[in-house]
Amino acid sequence: MEFNIYFFTILFTVVAIYKMDLVADLLNLRGLGAPLPPEFRDVFSEEDYAKSQEYTRAKTILGVIESTTTQGLFLVFWFGGGFAWLDQWVRGVSSGEVGRGLLLVSALTLGTSLCSLPFEFYRTFVLEERFGFNRTTLKTFITDHLKSLTLSAVFGLPLFALIVWLFARWELAWLYAFLAVTVGSLILAYVAPKWLLPLFYQFTPMPEGELKSAIDDLSVRCGFPLAGIYVMDGSKRSTKANAFFTGFGNTKRIALFDTLINHHSVSELVAVLAHEIGHYKRGHIIQSMIAGIAESALAFFLLGFFLRNEGLFHAFGVRETSVSLSLILFGILFTPLSKVSSVLRSVWSRRNEFEADAYAASVTGHPGDLVTALKKLTHENLGNVTPHPFHVFLNDSHPPVLRRIEALEAR
Repeated sequence: MEFNIYFFTILFTVVAIYKMDLVADLLNLRGLGAPLPPEFRDVFSEEDYAKSQEYTRAKTILGVIESTTTQGLFLVFWFGGGFAWLDQWVRGVSSGEVGRGLLLVSALTLGTSLCSLPFEFYRTFVLEERFGFNRTTLKTFITDHLKSLTLSAVFGLPLFALIVWLFARWELAWLYAFLAVTVGSLILAYVAPKWLLPLFYQFTPMPEGELKSAIDDLSVRCGFPLAGIYVMDGSKRSTKANAFFTGFGNTKRIALFDTLINHHSVSELVAVLAHEIGHYKRGHIIQSMIAGIAESALAFFLLGFFLRNEGLFHAFGVRETSVSLSLILFGILFTPLSKVSSVLRSVWSRRNEFEADAYAASVTGHPGDLVTALKKLTHENLGNVTPHPFHVFLNDSHPPVLRRIEALEAR
């Protein structure tokens, strides 16, 4: 390895981001001793509240152990010459730039997946089981991971191969690669609701009844036509509840977890869905897509300047440059900008959540229904009702539930 500006920049930022996240987690743990806010006393007993704090503590500790292990393995692989060894291996197997790139990204993806697998297994079958959430069987766990890896290979490898080919042959490769990724992402967002999500979950059209009629009425009042309203078998994997919109154009659909329907009234469910519609009506979905596209454009533009950068390669102990490894090493170099972007997007997302809450309160005329739904969801999912502000700032796409409730009750 060469101890150059790239080496010290990457080492400093990787360690700094790890320490910053660690401080946020420790502050979050320290705040768990706070008393139960009065606003939640109608849904949380003292026993429930203690359980939610213990759940947050257990999740946080596991997350710290996982991030520490991940960072440690990365540094060992880096300092131990892992990138140089991997580069030599792929060069010995394939002589073509695209072929080497596919081998490289496949090996790194598989290695990363194997490193994270024990933590995912523990999280599912020990931690979530301990707190009564898990319903995932070992068979489902294995098949889910195999399906995810297969889909990543089917969609990700051809796209990566195209990017490598573009950068190996064209002067304006960054622009063409950016356009290819953008088009691919839009296509994926279009086909996922209809063909990909059903590979993991069963979606059943909601039967006629009070709830479907209420949702249809809400859709009409909001001017938000739907391709379908579905019940998703979330209970096959967890007792946690949720609801979401997915797709766009004529694939827009509402999916409600069966666990959500079982524990909430019709008016509460309508309020939750009105909140989701609010994201569309207030332009949040388009804003998020534009932000993602802009970040992708910036990343590819900067990549054009660092392609085959010898200093960057030498910092990782690799003597011979290549397009495919340039993509990997630049991704590591881009980490601090990605973190800044993530924090800024979370700040914007929290603002949007307040806007969507306000829209739901306005369109339903009953802010109390959303307040009740938020309280129940927090209770059912053992959510942390007293997160530390620094942890929220760094990591959370949603504001603390208490802040949302206060804003709704102030209307």
